[in-house]
Amino acid sequence: MNTAQFISKSSSNLVEKASFTWQTPSNIALVKYWGKSNPQIPKNASISFTLNNCHTITTIDFEKKEKTATVDFDLFFEGKQKDAFKPKIAEFFKRIQEYCPYIFEYKMTINSENSFPHSSGIASSASGLSAIAMCLMSLESELNTDLSEGEINKKASFLARLGSGSASRSVEGPLVVWGNHPEIDGSSDLYGVQFPYKVHSVFENYQDAILLVDKGEKQVSSTIGHNLMHNHPYAENRFTQANDNLSKISKILQNGDIKAFVNLVESEALTLHAMMLTSNPYFILMKPNTLEIINKIWEYREENNSNICFTLDAGANVHVLYPESEKKTVNNFIEKELAKYCQKNQYIYDSVGFGAKQI
Repeated sequence: MNTAQFISKSSSNLVEKASFTWQTPSNIALVKYWGKSNPQIPKNASISFTLNNCHTITTIDFEKKEKTATVDFDLFFEGKQKDAFKPKIAEFFKRIQEYCPYIFEYKMTINSENSFPHSSGIASSASGLSAIAMCLMSLESELNTDLSEGEINKKASFLARLGSGSASRSVEGPLVVWGNHPEIDGSSDLYGVQFPYKVHSVFENYQDAILLVDKGEKQVSSTIGHNLMHNHPYAENRFTQANDNLSKISKILQNGDIKAFVNLVESEALTLHAMMLTSNPYFILMKPNTLEIINKIWEYREENNSNICFTLDAGANVHVLYPESEKKTVNNFIEKELAKYCQKNQYIYDSVGFGAKQI
């Protein structure tokens, strides 16, 4: 794998002070990845919808200083200093130091805020790490003015991946593939790429309502869950299945077979949780109300010949997916029938978005 392309070129440009703010989205995987090897290499390819309303806004203030052996940064989350988050960010900086050596020459003050609850199963690490990566690339583009927008996005995805695998899919949109796959032109284990084929109109402006079943911290982190795939009895079959499903969903997204989309996306969600149920140690991230919602969705779909479906990340919350043509009726169903299964009746209406934007 050619990682040398991402090593920052030396520059004579001197930027004494700079500040950059980026808004980067979360994403929801349709074909999941579960299991990886170092350094953050997925065991199978995945594809996700980029979201629009669920995002992180991050500002990094850079101030030039004498070069030191460690990265100097302060971290504030939603206005409060968050030392508890610093070890993960410090590890991220350690992983990217070869590619961004300039980080040793700046004092960084990082301010982040989410439009959704942290650790609520809406991939806050994806939006958070991709936001930091975009801020770093804004600085790098000041130091090296020859970088194109494509090169900036590619390296940002590459860097974000080293902090959180799914963050590689949060730089662009509306559909992003991460992981080398023979049927996806340009795909790579090192960074995410936009789905390269024309998507059927039924999947444009697709809706995603996130039902907040449990807004608390997960009892098992995704990192631990991924590691449990190393000795999982069904791991290899799962990796094969996921890559096969990516081939299938590529065709579905192009031909508009929404019934096949519903079946594949729900199967992927349940398979992800089946891997958790059958790992050792085993664990369950779904809650009773997760199952109540799933059954209500199935009943509604049957009774109304609807194309509503669900997917899940590694958590209890339910992502309700549906075409824009059903927005009014499905939103009414959510408000009248599903909201009561959410913690404090909370849910977020979202839709497919187009990636990071500087603000």
